[in-house]
Amino acid sequence: MSDPAMRAAALLKDHRCSIDRLDAILVYTLAERFKHTQAVGRLKAEHDLPPSDPTREAQQIGRLERLAKEADLDPDFARKFLNFVISEVIRHHERLQK
Repeated sequence: MSDPAMRAAALLKDHRCSIDRLDAILVYTLAERFKHTQAVGRLKAEHDLPPSDPTREAQQIGRLERLAKEADLDPDFARKFLNFVISEVIRHHERLQK
């Protein structure tokens, strides 16, 4: 393997190590987030509150879009991601209501 190819392989390995580390951070962060949303769901079920809060959800989507812009991340992607997470949270909350 030539010297430039070896440097490229080393850089690729470094990038992949960073990606793997960040993936782990994302998974553990999502797990922590869902622990809190489960607690919220239990509170809502105990107090007969609706499983979704459209006002809060809209605020969170707007907030995440702003953060995405600041982070140079596509706000549309961030919105889709949060919508997916919110739909999972609502599904969990609905299960707790039964």
